[in-house]
Amino acid sequence: MTYCVGLLVREGLAMLADTRTNAGVDNISTYRKLRIYGNDGERLIAVASAGSLSTTQQALERVALGITAPDTDLQESLQTCASIHRAAYLIGQSIRATRDEMEGLQQAEINFDATLLVGGSVGGEPSRLFLVYVAGNFIECGQDTPYLQIGETKYGKPILDRALTYETDLYEAVKIGLISFSSTMRSNLAVGLPIDLMVARPGQARAELTHRIDEYDPYFRELNDRWSEALKAAQASIPRPPYGKTS
Repeated sequence: MTYCVGLLVREGLAMLADTRTNAGVDNISTYRKLRIYGNDGERLIAVASAGSLSTTQQALERVALGITAPDTDLQESLQTCASIHRAAYLIGQSIRATRDEMEGLQQAEINFDATLLVGGSVGGEPSRLFLVYVAGNFIECGQDTPYLQIGETKYGKPILDRALTYETDLYEAVKIGLISFSSTMRSNLAVGLPIDLMVARPGQARAELTHRIDEYDPYFRELNDRWSEALKAAQASIPRPPYGKTS
C-alpha cells in the first residue's frame, strides 16, 4: 500500500508520494514512487505510482524507452511526446500492455494492479494533472476538486476536501497535503516516511522544488505535533452534546 497526492492550484502543481513498500509485516522496504522525467525547461513529467511495484517499474521503463502508440502506430516515449496529455495516454497504454503480459500471474493470486498520477507541462503548455488507471484510461484534475489521490486515500481526503481550493496559495497547498499525509500515517502503518515532494509553477517545465522529507525533517515533525495539538484544542472547545443527563 502507499499514498500519493497531486495538488493543482492556480499558482502551480505539487505532487507528493510516500516510499513505503511492504509484502507483509516483516518485509518492509523503501522505494521511490515519485519519478521525474525531463525537468530541463522543455518538459517536466512527474509520475507517482501506487499498487504493484513490478507492474509500475516495467511499464515506466517501457514508456521511457519508447512504445508503439496504438492510435498512430508510431514509436513514442516520454522524451518525445508533445504534451502532458499525450504522456498520460502513453503511460496508460504501457500500463495496460504490461498488465496484459502479466495476466497469467492471476492464477498465483498475485495482484498486479497499479494506478498513477501524471502531472507537469511540456513545451510551455499549462500545467495539468491526470490519474491513470490500470486499464489505460485516465481522468483529469479540475478546478472544482483541485487534487487527485491514489493508494490509501480515505484518511487524507477529509482535510483536502475541507481546506483546499483552486485559489489556495501553492505552498499552503503543500502544507495541506502534508497534513493529509500526517493523518494517513497516523491511521495506517502501510504508509510511511520518507515523503518525496515536487513543486512547479504554472506552465513551467523545470521544478521549483524537489525535496525528500525523512523522519528527521524538523518542519514535518513540527507539523505533526501542531496538527495533533490543534485537533485536541478544537475538540475541547466544542460544547458537549446536550442529549444525555449531566452529572
